[in-house]
Amino acid sequence: MSVAPRRTGWIASLRAVAALVFLIPASIGAQPQDFYANWQSEVRRFATVQDWNSAFQVVAAVLTRSPTDLEARGWHARLQLWSGQVTAAEAEFVKLTSEAPGDPDMWQGLASAYAREDRWNEALQSLDRAIQIAPDRADLRIARAQALRTLHRPDDARREYQAALRISSSSEDARAGLLSLRGPLKHELRFGSDTDLFNYTGAYQSESASLVSRWTPRWTTAAAGAFYQRSGPSAGKFVGSVTRSTPRLGALTVGGAVANDNGIIPRSEAFFGLDRGWRISDDHFVRGVEPSFDQHWYWYASARILALTGGALVYLPEDWSWSFRAAASRNAFPGLPIEWRPSGITQLNFPVASRGERRLTANVSFAAGTEDYALVDQIGSFSSHTFSGGWRWQFNRRHDVTG
Repeated sequence: MSVAPRRTGWIASLRAVAALVFLIPASIGAQPQDFYANWQSEVRRFATVQDWNSAFQVVAAVLTRSPTDLEARGWHARLQLWSGQVTAAEAEFVKLTSEAPGDPDMWQGLASAYAREDRWNEALQSLDRAIQIAPDRADLRIARAQALRTLHRPDDARREYQAALRISSSSEDARAGLLSLRGPLKHELRFGSDTDLFNYTGAYQSESASLVSRWTPRWTTAAAGAFYQRSGPSAGKFVGSVTRSTPRLGALTVGGAVANDNGIIPRSEAFFGLDRGWRISDDHFVRGVEPSFDQHWYWYASARILALTGGALVYLPEDWSWSFRAAASRNAFPGLPIEWRPSGITQLNFPVASRGERRLTANVSFAAGTEDYALVDQIGSFSSHTFSGGWRWQFNRRHDVTG
C-alpha cells in the first residue's frame, strides 16, 4: 500500500515535466528551434510598436536559456534605453563594454545612453572606440557627427557625414545631416496679399512686405510695410521691432508702428511680447511647449484699444503642432463705456508630404470672439465663429509659398 502512492507521485512529476517541455515553447509563440532562430526579429517587431513588455519577455526567454548571451544582453540594454530606463541601460552597457570591448554595438549603445543624459563628451568618446573597431560603418559615423554637431563642432561633424556618404552613398541620414549643418539664414524677405469679400460692402484688400534679419543668435530685427484699401479709401503703415533672445529667459520683443491712417487703421501702435520654450522629451506625446504673452496698444484717431494675448505652441510627434491663444481687448471710444471683449483661436499644423527639402504642410483653425470697434454704437457688438485652413509649400531651404 505504501508503494503505489510513491509510483503515482513519480508519474505525476514526469507528467508535469513533460507539460513544461511542451508548454514553455507555446508560451513564447513558437517551437524552440524556430523561436531561437528568429527572436531578434520578434524583438524588433515589438519595439517598433513600443510593446516593451512583450519585447522584454522575448529577451528574457533567451537569457533564461543562455544567461551569458551577449547579443541578448545587448538587446535587453537597448530596450531599457528605448523604454526610458536610461540609468539602468547605461549600467548594463558599461558592463557589456568591459566584457566585450571589441564589440562596436556595445560602445554605440553606451554612447546612446550618454546622449540621453546630455553627456555628449562621454558619448563622443564611446563612439570613438566604436569607430576604432569598425571604421567602415556608416551608422557609427553618422552618430559621431550628431554628437559633434551638438557639441558645436560643425566642421568636424561635416567631415563625419562626408565619411558616412563615402561608405554608403545612398544614406539619407548622412545627406540630411549635411543639410542641417548649413549656416542659419540671416535674412527672410516675404511678400503677401490678402483679400476679404463681404456681402454688405466692397472688398477689403491689403498688400505687405516684411524683412526679418537674424544678426546674431541673440539679436533679431523685423521691418514691414503694409497698404490697405477699404472700398475706396486707402492707408499704409510701417512696423518695426527688435527681439533679444537668451537661453534662460527666452525671447523679448519690443516694437511699434506709425501709419497714414486715413481713418481706417490705427495712427500708431506699440507692443511687446515674451515667449519661452521648454523641451520635454522625444519619447512622449508632447515633445515641447512654448508659452507666450503679448501686449499691444492701438491708437486710432479718436479711440484707444489695448489687447492682451496669451497662449502656447505645443510640439507633437511627427512634426505636428498645436497652438492656442486667448485675447482680451479693452475698448475706449468717445461717449461709450470702457469694455473688455474676449476672443481666441486654436490651430493644428501637420505635415502632408515631403521629399528631400521639399515639404508640404497644412493647418486648420477655429476662432471665436466678440468686438466693438464702432465709433457710434450702431451694431453694439460683433460676434464671430470662424473656421479656416491653410498650407505651406517649401520648395527648398530658401523659398516657400503659403496660402
